[in-house]
Amino acid sequence: MSLADFVLPDIGEGIVECELVEWRIKEGDFINEDQSVADVSTDKALVEITAMHTGRVNKLYYQQGDIAKVHTPLFSIDVEADAEEHQNTVVEVNKAADKSVINANQETNQHVKGMQLTNNALATPAVRRIARENNLDLSLVPSSGKDGRVLKDDVLNYLNEDTSSLPASSPTASQSMSDSLGATATQAFTAGQQDRIEPIKGVRAIMASAMTESVSTIPHFTYADEINMSQLMALRAELKEQYASQGIKLTMMPFFIKALSLSLKQFPILNSQVNADCTELKYLASHNIGMAVDSPSGLLVPNIKNVQDLSIVEIAEQSHRLTEQARAGRMSPNDLKGGTITISNVGAIGGTIATPIISKPQVAIVALGRVQTLPRFDVEGNVSAAKIMTISWSGDHRVIDGATMARFSNTWKALLENPASMLMTMR
Repeated sequence: MSLADFVLPDIGEGIVECELVEWRIKEGDFINEDQSVADVSTDKALVEITAMHTGRVNKLYYQQGDIAKVHTPLFSIDVEADAEEHQNTVVEVNKAADKSVINANQETNQHVKGMQLTNNALATPAVRRIARENNLDLSLVPSSGKDGRVLKDDVLNYLNEDTSSLPASSPTASQSMSDSLGATATQAFTAGQQDRIEPIKGVRAIMASAMTESVSTIPHFTYADEINMSQLMALRAELKEQYASQGIKLTMMPFFIKALSLSLKQFPILNSQVNADCTELKYLASHNIGMAVDSPSGLLVPNIKNVQDLSIVEIAEQSHRLTEQARAGRMSPNDLKGGTITISNVGAIGGTIATPIISKPQVAIVALGRVQTLPRFDVEGNVSAAKIMTISWSGDHRVIDGATMARFSNTWKALLENPASMLMTMR
């Protein structure tokens, strides 16, 4: 045997630490390569960690609930154990792993219930921090997230309900209740009336670092235009029910993504990356198109791989899968890595124009505004109602000039305004 440390791998998105939510192994267990060993939670997703070697677990360096640093040892393992000595154990582990795969959904529900019973509710580190600051047991908070996940709003609503029920009929009653709750609860009650200092960490710190680096190293320029969505929205409405009967949720996003991929074939510089000193430009063969998702855990940007090889229906299936996983906070690191260009559908929340910041090392990003019904002249000069959406591109001015961006955007716009033209372009 040889003793080795299992190092917590890079899980993407600039994450430097995560919370160890649950060990799936214990010291002395014999484990196989690729076996699930732990669930860790970042401020963005719940990630499953799998073993890199076969052997016996020697020591766990963290306890459940601890914050683990990326690139530091998670546990130690005696590698290359005698197969005959552990044959029975290996068989049992394999059976357990197979059962785990088959009953993944049932296990998730049981796992969540177990965590609640042990006062370890499913929540991100950011939510746990708020609970700790207010001396709050998360198992008491009603959860609204998928699989029983406690969201930030759940904690804030619980605190507000707790404090709003305080009697205020007399100074004596108010003082008595404050004394019973203690200093922490009183601080939560008066938080809206006092200045408060909060450390920037977790997803905010990651975003702050990434956006600062992007703005400071990439000369951004923004190009805006509007797209008449009338034909595309009519087509989607016509097909929606047909595909819904097949279990496929057809939104507008798959059309945006496929049209973008078709346009990238004509303008591959929009699907490129610049090296650190801006001396080389790498043209990427795969169109891994990211889509920003406003999840309860924060902003996530998973990407659909190899869009150039997918149909609109296949893109719809991938889009739905990634959106559901993002909103559940359980995202595969692979889905968050390797994006080549990004679409941000901020219009789904509100607003018409934005100035999106490029996600380094990409060279472009587009923000979609909300669709408005506005008067426009038709081809015969008559005024008619049109479904108008404003788009806002940000480009890396080191490699993309305004004319190139305008021509690229016009190509994408033409496909969306006349969706039948996609049929002539797709292969």
